[in-house]
Amino acid sequence: MRYPAWLKKNIPKSANNLRIRKYLVESLHTVCESALCPNRGECFAARTVTFLILGSACTRRCRFCAVTKAAPEPVDADEPQKIAEAARKLGLKYVVITSVTRDDLPDGGAAHFAAAILSVRQGLPHAAVEVLTPDFQGKLSALDIALAARPDVFNHNIETVPRLYAEIRPQADYQRSLKILAHAARSGLTAKSGLMLGLGETEAEIKSALQDLKNSGVSIITLGQYLPPSKKHYPLQEFVHPDKFAEYKEYGEKELGFKAVFSGPFVRSSYKAAEIRLR
Repeated sequence: MRYPAWLKKNIPKSANNLRIRKYLVESLHTVCESALCPNRGECFAARTVTFLILGSACTRRCRFCAVTKAAPEPVDADEPQKIAEAARKLGLKYVVITSVTRDDLPDGGAAHFAAAILSVRQGLPHAAVEVLTPDFQGKLSALDIALAARPDVFNHNIETVPRLYAEIRPQADYQRSLKILAHAARSGLTAKSGLMLGLGETEAEIKSALQDLKNSGVSIITLGQYLPPSKKHYPLQEFVHPDKFAEYKEYGEKELGFKAVFSGPFVRSSYKAAEIRLR
């Protein structure tokens, strides 16, 4: 597939990039590597890392995602402390924690999220913590376990417009995700969500989804270009021009009143997360 000029970027070469990648490959999972994020070199160079907890194998089979689909791994009870220690050693000031979806666990891994948040807080009291969670199968009792640890930002992505869920996210549910976000927002946390563009959605569908997120109490939005990880994944339908991303940013911030809409071809869920939160 031939990418347009605006989807080409240089990988920064720095000591931080190499040191962080070596350390993480040897010790912990990150969504940066597991999901083949195009920004991982840039983020590592800036000492930004998104930790992937609860193993590296997902129980769901979303057609856009590069994370391994396989039988789930045993939960590592020491993982929260390992993440806190890694964040301390790497000198992180903003820690993002996400996970594979673990529908095999009664609470979907919510207690593990809480433990990771609390461990980071204990080891790095001045660091901010953002979590990007699955939907916990819509169980608000499970969600409350994670929310009780009071992350600085709660992120849960709707990923795409409702019409495409059956084809792209067959084990997820659009309204269920909105319910999760609304519950987090009502708890007083900063709620965040995001979509991938280029899957075949229309402009009207994107604007409608943004309105749904605003109605659910979400205050921070990320919009980025979908890039298929391989030929086996859902095929790309469109390269969205940077000017269109700029239009969606203006629409979200000026017309809908989001606190921040971070919108661009290379934007991902956790890309420059600290910068967005501080706006």
